[in-house]
Amino acid sequence: MATPGLKQMAQSRDLKLGHFIVEFATPGIGQILKAAGCDFTLFDTEHSGFGFETIKSVLRYMQAADLPTIVRVPSKEYHHIARAADMGAEGVMLPMVGSPEEARAILECLKYVPLGRRGVALGIAHDRYLPGPTLEKLAAANQRTTLFAQIETRQGVENADALAALPGIDCLWIGHFDLSCALGIPGQFDHRDFTAAVEAVTRACKKHDKALGRLVPTVDEAVRLHAEGFDFICYSGDVWALQQAVQAALDEIRVRSAPHAKGKDKSKRAKSKKKQRARRQS
Repeated sequence: MATPGLKQMAQSRDLKLGHFIVEFATPGIGQILKAAGCDFTLFDTEHSGFGFETIKSVLRYMQAADLPTIVRVPSKEYHHIARAADMGAEGVMLPMVGSPEEARAILECLKYVPLGRRGVALGIAHDRYLPGPTLEKLAAANQRTTLFAQIETRQGVENADALAALPGIDCLWIGHFDLSCALGIPGQFDHRDFTAAVEAVTRACKKHDKALGRLVPTVDEAVRLHAEGFDFICYSGDVWALQQAVQAALDEIRVRSAPHAKGKDKSKRAKSKKKQRARRQS
């Protein structure tokens, strides 16, 4: 059975689980995450420093693993949006989307005519280098490209309903750290202003039947947010998952080895005392 694409995923409120890639753009990363059970992956170019050559390579790794991939681009500039799509990004995520006007400008860069003004290049990475009729190619690309708009500002929260209502936006994605900073409460995710903002975005997505996503650091938070209406849940990122797994194992080894080490020391001391007594008696 073929893996559903991001567009198909965004049209369902079923749970979709993914992982965030900010460091390890290795050839095996797609196969590794697919084997781990990921439904999608989120590949970051806003904070990672990855460039377009890396995007193009990683998207081939993900394509080989049949793992749908969202590319977060660093800005709302045409050359970031259109080039990511040309490289084969099925999903494109934009940071700090604040208004329907901004969203329409993003869609202009992402979509081909008649929906947008993206420059046409066919038979390249995004359509798997295949030939075909131009109109069919343009329509297929417009259908396939999936837009994830990050809500990270007061303006984005205030316009959440209008953004969710906009055709072409497939998912509102809460950028929790930036949103908390924009609200003047950095990292205070239990603060009433933050929870009220999240509730407003959640209501907008439910009202307009749009997908809702977020990056989460823990299993408990993922379960809680899914119960609240989040359906795209990106669990942790490559750096933190590796670091935490290694640290947890090393800490456990040290703890469990400590009594054993103490036992060995006691045994050595007992043997030394026995030898000393033997010498005194001889």
